[in-house]
Amino acid sequence: MYCQICQKNEATIHLTEINDGVRNEMHLCEQCAQEEGVAVKSHLPINELLANLLATQPSDDELFSGSEQESICPHCGFTLDQFTKKAVLGCPYDYEVFEKSLLPLIKRAHDGKTSHRGKVPSKASKDTKKQVELMSLRRELETAIKSEDYELAAKLRDKINQFEK
Repeated sequence: MYCQICQKNEATIHLTEINDGVRNEMHLCEQCAQEEGVAVKSHLPINELLANLLATQPSDDELFSGSEQESICPHCGFTLDQFTKKAVLGCPYDYEVFEKSLLPLIKRAHDGKTSHRGKVPSKASKDTKKQVELMSLRRELETAIKSEDYELAAKLRDKINQFEK
């Protein structure tokens, strides 16, 4: 892929900006990125990226209660204190063990969303995309029924029926 500015060099910097749900991508070579004032730092380690994200978060005392701060994952022995120092978790079970403390961080990092939605590959067949959409609608329907929002549930039911025709 070539740089969108000079159209000569290989694009090595890929910027993605999402504003109000609208995604905008820019693909630049290093030289054009520097000319545009884009700070280029090659190979940023994931730990540093997470640490930078967490640096803007509330303090540990504000997020983690004393008792949970001292709790230990029974699967890997990981603690929240280790998480605050390393910005990584020990195992997948840590999300459940430290859910109360991690949920505010996850919400803040993902605009209030706390469940993984995933993505459908752009080259996927229409049937696959349709199945993914149906699964998503069914999950929303279950949530609407559990929260007793029957008006939304009826709309979702109708939408599901249209998809299935």
